[in-house]
Amino acid sequence: MLGNKSGEMEIFVRVYETGSFSAAARQLTLTPSAVAKLIGRLEQRLGVILFLRSTRSLRPSAEGDAYYERARAILAEIDDAESNIGQNALAPRGRIRINTTVPFGTHVLLPILAKFLGIHPGVTIDLNLTDDIVDILAERTDVAIRVGPLKDSRLLKRKIGSSPRLMVAAPFYLKQHAPVRRPADLAQHNCLNFNFRRSVNEVSFEENGARHAVPMLGNIIVNNGETLRELALSGLGIARLAQYHVAKDLAAGRLVQILAAFEALELEEIHAVFLGAAAGSGALPVRTRLFIDFVVAHAAEHMGVDLA
Repeated sequence: MLGNKSGEMEIFVRVYETGSFSAAARQLTLTPSAVAKLIGRLEQRLGVILFLRSTRSLRPSAEGDAYYERARAILAEIDDAESNIGQNALAPRGRIRINTTVPFGTHVLLPILAKFLGIHPGVTIDLNLTDDIVDILAERTDVAIRVGPLKDSRLLKRKIGSSPRLMVAAPFYLKQHAPVRRPADLAQHNCLNFNFRRSVNEVSFEENGARHAVPMLGNIIVNNGETLRELALSGLGIARLAQYHVAKDLAAGRLVQILAAFEALELEEIHAVFLGAAAGSGALPVRTRLFIDFVVAHAAEHMGVDLA
């Protein structure tokens, strides 16, 4: 492995992703000194510094970042080619780094992962749940599932579906507080919300043929949708959440939809986004393409909403 360029690339990628010679050496069953020497020879051959070294840290240079993206793409293409030969065509392997929101990951993706891994046991899932918008390139993510508008023009996308957001509350919260008959009644209630920079503190409703915004004000703001759901279930206030997020709660009566007659029915689109050849990162590995196809085909099983 050490005597060929693809082997050098693999070792470089391990160092880049683990952030140290010793961690990469453990994964590769080599000594840290052997890994460090190989990286040194690679830098000498390329004529650039790939890693900035100090006594306490190892971090990639700008050239290292650029080389990593190309090396990762080349290794993915090699793996893709091998997985399409003979019996391996039926057994894709390797790691898929996935990023998704906490609600979608918890209520839609996790329930179908076992089925996907049962079909493709050679695949390893590296899953990160966060409601923050991550930089796919910087976070070395293969697939991100995003809810709402897409702004990054570098990304390729596959639509998974769309979902409205609903105003919901626990039945016992509604029994203990003033009735919510019109959007203006929200001013008398504790409205739970998000603390994202991109979040909004008002909701659009349609009333008397016109659309107008109503403030969503309360005493708790949180950084993810699953926490907001739990707060609503505990009876602390009213929340606005995606239908797929609360579909099971509504069906079980744990939450009740309010103000349905006034909803503007703004649908949030859900996409799988990824870097591909058109974005300059090489061909999409078979395992990644299969995963995206699987999510598109099976997400509806746990959405509780028409995905058209």
